[in-house]
Amino acid sequence: MGTLPVYRWRLAPDGYATYRQLRALGLRPGGQDVAAQLERPRRRRDPLVAYLYRIDHAKPVRPMTPAKWAALAKANAARRTCPACRQDAGYVIPPTLGTCATCAFPDEQRAA
Repeated sequence: MGTLPVYRWRLAPDGYATYRQLRALGLRPGGQDVAAQLERPRRRRDPLVAYLYRIDHAKPVRPMTPAKWAALAKANAARRTCPACRQDAGYVIPPTLGTCATCAFPDEQRAA
């Protein structure tokens, strides 16, 4: 693979997009290699780098299947279930606590 063309921040030519820009357009890279690189200079640090893909080689995003929706719902339910009391907390349990607020701070819940 040869060297990639490098463009300065906000100076990339038309026809190129970052991964997030492709996603906003309903596209995905579709197996293509990185076509160019975008660099944003910073003081006293290495520049920020973003990889660019060609829009004309991008493919549409694959639609979600019922099995994928079910797997996503199951994963989200697992993130909301407290491992201590086995109840749905109604929110995603923070990894720093590891349990729901009721189990993490039982004294404060009784006082309220």
